[in-house]
Amino acid sequence: MEYTKLGWSGIEVSKVCLGGMSFGEPSPRFHQWTLGPDDTRAVVARALDDGINFIDTANCYSFGTSEEYIGRALRDLGVDRSRVVLASKVYFNEGNLSAAAIEREIDGTLSRLGTDYLDLYIIHRYDYGTDPEETMGALDALVRSGKVRALGASEMYAYQLQNLQHVADAHGWTRFTSMQCHYNLLYREDERELIPVCRQYGMALTPYSPLGSGHLARPTWDARSVRSETDATMRGKYDAAKAQDLPIVERVAEVAAEHGVPMAQVALAWLWARGVESPIVGCSRPSRVDDACAALALELTADDMERLEGPYTAHELVGPLARPGEKALAGGVLASDLS
Repeated sequence: MEYTKLGWSGIEVSKVCLGGMSFGEPSPRFHQWTLGPDDTRAVVARALDDGINFIDTANCYSFGTSEEYIGRALRDLGVDRSRVVLASKVYFNEGNLSAAAIEREIDGTLSRLGTDYLDLYIIHRYDYGTDPEETMGALDALVRSGKVRALGASEMYAYQLQNLQHVADAHGWTRFTSMQCHYNLLYREDERELIPVCRQYGMALTPYSPLGSGHLARPTWDARSVRSETDATMRGKYDAAKAQDLPIVERVAEVAAEHGVPMAQVALAWLWARGVESPIVGCSRPSRVDDACAALALELTADDMERLEGPYTAHELVGPLARPGEKALAGGVLASDLS
């Protein structure tokens, strides 16, 4: 395993982050394809064995049971708390990012994970209904109290991130040290503005959906799996751009065949080549963890990069919440995808 710093915080994290959306109690109203406690433990155990020390989840994943299963797995495995960097999120809850909600939700997250502090607390989306000073002040108070070591942000517009960081600076509060953006070979819109602002503030990139919800891991668009057949969020994120994206999928398949590796490893190697610190990879079984870690050994050539990036064309935005009065477009554009 290779390690890097989580932005300016100095926290050392593995260059593969284990995503927690795959864990938790299945629900017909949310995700039907998640793993139970035993399978969660097996995946977490393999991740730790492979040197992964960074685990990401959220208070809303499987209605909190993702946090519960991860916490249970770590306890069952007898893991030293200092060995793992635990990240969770707040927003998709009552009160969104109000001070009262943040104070309430951090306690719920800590309880479900079975820990007295969180290494990284991430705002899951931008909150249009709460004053930025209220949100940033409440987050800073968590850092000062010791409940949280560092703060992160997730998908939003670049100007929103700029404004939030400015508020933190103006009051001497804690800045965000990482950005969990929507970024992969099929969706590169954040290269235009959001990523440059992140780099301006010394923030690490920990993108979600690095494999494009599986579309970058197979030569065909659809797959015979419970997730492919039931995950409306995944379809909303990608199906509208299928015609644009299939040429990219074909290029990934070609490069993977030339290197003799799975397509998923090419997709991950591309992110590291673009400077990403730690992509968040969801794994449905232990072997998937091994595959993701093996991608660190793949070095793409300049020609590989040019071929992979060549077919990309501009996409509608998928990730940041629609502004008040702005109607979300078809296919989930500008709508939450709960990633």
